[in-house]
Amino acid sequence: MTTEEKLSRGDWVEVRSESEILATLDERGQLDRMPFMPEMLAYCGKRFRVASRAHKTCDTVNRSGGRSVDHSVHLDELRCDGRAHGNCDAGCLLFWKTSWLKKCDGPEAGESRPIEDGSLARAAAAPGCGAGELEAGTRAPGSPEGDDAVYTCQATELPAMTRHLPWWDVRQYVEDLSSGNARPWQMFRGFVYAGYVQLVNAGVGLGRPLKWLYDLVQSLWGGIPYPRKRGTIPMGRKTPSGELGLKPGELVRVKSHDEILATLNTKNRNRGLLFWDEEVPFCGGTYRVLQRVDQIVDERTGRMIRIQSPTVILENVYCQARYSDKRLFCPRALYSMFREIWLERVEPEGGR
Repeated sequence: MTTEEKLSRGDWVEVRSESEILATLDERGQLDRMPFMPEMLAYCGKRFRVASRAHKTCDTVNRSGGRSVDHSVHLDELRCDGRAHGNCDAGCLLFWKTSWLKKCDGPEAGESRPIEDGSLARAAAAPGCGAGELEAGTRAPGSPEGDDAVYTCQATELPAMTRHLPWWDVRQYVEDLSSGNARPWQMFRGFVYAGYVQLVNAGVGLGRPLKWLYDLVQSLWGGIPYPRKRGTIPMGRKTPSGELGLKPGELVRVKSHDEILATLNTKNRNRGLLFWDEEVPFCGGTYRVLQRVDQIVDERTGRMIRIQSPTVILENVYCQARYSDKRLFCPRALYSMFREIWLERVEPEGGR
């Protein structure tokens, strides 16, 4: 019997060869219900640093909270480019089973060795799949082609490849620390905030004063204002739209939280898109446009959604799970999507 080995943030790994990985997959291109997607083949044989241990994640399909994941990691900025999934623009951070990786000492060519994670035996016994089956696995069984396609990916299969993780299970926070996913001070602040939210939501007329006190204290040291505030537009009334015609590489400034709240209804949505707690820390900051968002796969249905109002993703602007309800310190790092009405163009120095 071997001791299971767990990768930690900062470790170096080499992605196994295509043939080695295909041999671990079933006829749907999955291992333990986790799809290995065609977009991941480009990384075979290359070395990357572990960004985080993906021992847990968030349920964006059924909104059930935290989910436990076995023997998985995220690698530095390896995101799905959507090429095999109708050119989806979501840019999700990829999950990697440790059976698909070999541990190594660094980025340079050298010795590497398999990772013993308890699933190698199951991988060896899997029936395997070929490139054709891998491609077919990007669609649900019986799915039509074209605009009516129903896609299958790691995001749509997340409930199947994970297990429910209660927020109060302290073992997850111990692993957050031991893996390097979270730092002690970061964890302390997260727990303090979570406790404060419970006080705000407890009622008894203290909600508004507590929010005011939170903002006052934060303003004294340049902190982030209370993120759980509501938009001002009544439900049923149309929210405004704006268009800047932004292109990748342009600089923008995210408007203030109050300015954005003025564009949201009381459920914090602008034309269907949620502006949520995890985006508040970026208000007032200047960032570069990474890409436009024209379409994304609906994680619940697998169907493609066409984005009607101008929307972009910004470089290095993603969920950091600082304020997420019952899923603190989730390492999934989902990109935040911004309506152009929430942004203003910034002219580069010396430009006009």
